[in-house]
Order: sequence, then C-alpha cells, then structure tokens
Amino acid sequence: MASANALATRLDVPTEPDYRLAPHNLDAEMALLGAILVNNDAFYRVSDFLEPIHFYEELHRRIFEIASSLIRAGKVATPITMKTFIGETDLGGLTASQYLARLAAEATTIINAEDYGRTIYDLALRRNLIGIGEDMVNLAYDAPVEASPRDQIEEAERKLYALAETGRYEGGFQAFSGALATAIDMAAAAYKRDGQLSGVATGLSDLDQKMGGLQRSDLVILAGRPGMGKTALATNIAFNVARAYASERRQDGSLETVNGGIVGFFSLEMSAEQLASRIIAEQSGVPSYKIRRGDLHEDEFVRITDAAREMQTLPLYIDQTGGISIAQLTARARRLKRQKGLDMLVVDYLQLLSGSSKKGDNRVQEMTEITTGMKALAKELNVPIIALSQLSRQVEQRDDKRPQLSDLRESGSIEQDADVVMFVFREEYYLKNKEPKMGTEEYFKWQTDMEAAHNKAEVIIGKQRHGPTGMVPLAFHAEVTRFSNLAQDDRLPQQIP
Repeated sequence: MASANALATRLDVPTEPDYRLAPHNLDAEMALLGAILVNNDAFYRVSDFLEPIHFYEELHRRIFEIASSLIRAGKVATPITMKTFIGETDLGGLTASQYLARLAAEATTIINAEDYGRTIYDLALRRNLIGIGEDMVNLAYDAPVEASPRDQIEEAERKLYALAETGRYEGGFQAFSGALATAIDMAAAAYKRDGQLSGVATGLSDLDQKMGGLQRSDLVILAGRPGMGKTALATNIAFNVARAYASERRQDGSLETVNGGIVGFFSLEMSAEQLASRIIAEQSGVPSYKIRRGDLHEDEFVRITDAAREMQTLPLYIDQTGGISIAQLTARARRLKRQKGLDMLVVDYLQLLSGSSKKGDNRVQEMTEITTGMKALAKELNVPIIALSQLSRQVEQRDDKRPQLSDLRESGSIEQDADVVMFVFREEYYLKNKEPKMGTEEYFKWQTDMEAAHNKAEVIIGKQRHGPTGMVPLAFHAEVTRFSNLAQDDRLPQQIP
C-alpha cells in the first residue's frame, strides 16, 4: 500500500506548469539602455562586444539597435530623438515614449555600464549553449540512419568552437561598413608590420613581395614532383613564421599577434622527429644525413645543440598522425586555435587525407570534399593554410618540366578552391639525371647548364586570386634542405674601383 501511495504521489500532475525560462536579466538590460539614453558615452563601453541579438527582450533589442545607429552616425540618442523610430506600441499600459523616459529616469551610472553589458553578453552565451545542447539531444534521439555519431560530435564541436570564438554560431549577412572597417584595419596593420605586408611574412622577401605575404583565410596550394623540395619549402616558411612571432596583450587580457605567428603543422608523411631534424639541419648548417648518422665533428655538434636550444620556445606545433580525415583535421585545428592560438596551418600533404566514407568510392569527389573543407576551415579560423600537393606524372613526359595548373592531380577541385597555387621547380634535379658521356661536346654544354642551375630553385605562382602570377627565383641548399633569397647581380653592393 505504501508503494502504491508513493507511486501515486510521483504521478500527481502539478497544478502549476513546471518549466524553466532561458537565462536572462531584464533589470540589467533596462539599466544599460537607460545609461546609454542618459549618456551616449556608455554605448562605447559595450559596443566592441555587445550586439542587439544578445538582448533577451525583443523591444530592448530594437532600442539598442536604434541607439547604436544614431550614435554611430554622430547623432544623439535620447528618449526624444528615438521615439520617432520606435513607433507607438502598447507596453503594458505604457507608450513607447513613456517606456523610453522610464528607462532614462531609472538609469544606472555610466561606471556600471560595462558590467551590465558583460552580464547581458554572458547570459546570451548561456542561451546559445542551451540551444546547442537541445539540438544535440534531439538529434541523438532522432538521428537519420545514414548519420554517424562521429558526424554529430564534429558538428557539435564546430558550433561550440564558433560560440567560444565569437559568441554566436549562426551565419548571416553583415553590413558592408563592418567589412570596410576590417579592411582599413588590415591596411593599417600592414603599414606598421615589418616589411609592410598585409599578410603573414614567409621570411623569403622575393616571395613576400610577389604575394604580399600569406593572406588570412587563403588556401595556398604548394605543389611539385617528388624531390623538388615541397616539404622543405613548407618547413622553412613554417619555421620563419614561428621564429618571427611577437604578440601584445589586448585590453581584455587576450594576446594579439603583431608579427610572425603561431604555426600548426600536420605532417601526414614524416614523423615529428624527421621534421625536427630537417629544421635543425636548416638552422645549424649541418647536413641532415650527417645528423642521422651521427657522423659529427665537435663544432658541428655544438652548432646543432645551439640551434636546438634556440628553437625550444618556438610556437610550432606538429601533429604526425597519418591517414586522418578532413573532419578530424578540422577538429584538431579548431582545438589548437582554442588552446594555444593559431596564425598559420600547414598540411603535408593533401593526397594523404581522406574524406567521409560515403564519398570514398570516388576519389575525385573525395578530393573535392577535402579541398572544399580546407578552404572553409581557412575562412572559419581566419588563418592562411598551406596545403602541399603531388603533381601527376605527365610532367615527366614533356621536354619543359616546369609544372602548370593542369598537372595538379584531381586538378579540378584543387585549382578551383585554392586562392594561390605555387609550384616548386628545380632544373638541377632533372639535369643530374641527364649526364652525358664525359669529354663530349654535350658534356661541356651539360656542365655549363649545371653550373647555371646549381643551388637554384623556382617558385612558379600559377594562380593568385588577389595578385599577379609569375616566377620567383630562390636559392636552395639541398644538403641542409634550406630555401633562401637568391642574391642577384642588381642587389650586390657596388664595387669600388
């Protein structure tokens, strides 16, 4: 009998509806709006992080939006100037004009405006978190047959990352004025930055001059045949960017990169140790084969240890996991940016990535998914991504081995999604394999050609969405896998007779 009574108690239907309202604070919203109406300077204390969408009450969103427009236009936002734009509506016995006057009459001081703004902003984030959580639960209950749990996890992680970064996860249109201000800020930053580049400097001045640096949100494809030095060039650039890293602290306590950058390197082909050995060889000047064999003189060992000690604090992070999917790469890149920061990403190389299993039967479709995902990731994280790519064998069948866009494997999607396509070409590599018989006329010509091509490389820019195409000559030292600026005759110091 007692059990029946207990069950009946649990099954009793409450007379009052038992539900929870989403987190909000109308008093804070009213206090902030009142402070803005009394003193428009209060708006500038919250304008850099607070938007109309963060207000819970629809009328408060409308009031904040109108006040923002008036103040940004250089006008005064008061109950008198705003009542025309609000319109006449019944607000529980109050007209719009009376409600605005009441907000101003009960306003808090401007000193507390930012605190109230932060409270409104934080509560809006909580409401968005609730929305993401409800979506996760509903989708988990009613998941389509073809949807995998991993896909849901990655989608939830994307939304949470976007929410953590910007405070909102939905897209939509933005005013052109906002994009215009961002463009002006970028130009101002380029004016102040070393080399006056709008993008991240590669450390190779001729390449930077041609491209203006690596632009944020750009997908840069770096392609070449085996042996040309794709990985070496990518490693050189990654090291140069990480070595030049400098930051300053913003008012909110976060760090802002002012030069160089924090670099993430997905090494799908080589191990982290092999990559580190290459960088040590490049910086110490000791050939990598000697480092691998341990065939070192004392002075070479000292140079290696000095270089390693200098590189210990570099903001360069390596992920050596092979065979990962584009979705896994995306999730790890988001996590790195959230935990450590991220200013540039390198992927070595595209053909070692996989797409989703449902598209795996068609390699062209799979590559399209990979390059589209890579471009979307560059825009989402607002960083340049350098993705290495193999070239087809048809290059070897031509007399002129210089690569072109049609040589890209699965070229349609790669060429279409990329903002920049660069090819690495070293004529010396091909000439070595064509050595004629010694003493012949062909041999002397070959020797002349070898001397002209010795330690030289070309970076051919086959596509650049925002700049010119063309060829950039570089020096390449094969023993230490290092690219550097090529010393040209017109740059040598003038000889004194």
